Amino acid sequence: MKMSEIRDLTVAELQAKKRDLRQELFNLRLQLATSQLEKTGRLRTLRRDIARLETRLTVLRKKPA
Repeated sequence: MKMSEIRDLTVAELQAKKRDLRQELFNLRLQLATSQLEKTGRLRTLRRDIARLETRLTVLRKKPA
């Protein structure tokens, strides 16, 4: 997910996307624990995407109205 895509989302959309990515990360961690995960690089990508979303949410929350 690119920052240009993230900038276009509303706060509600960002929170929903973050929730979805966290659920996917949880599922991938379960697969990793049971040795079923094939693409381990996806874990890193998800963590970084979540961090980007959280950063954008922080910026939006601190922005004066």
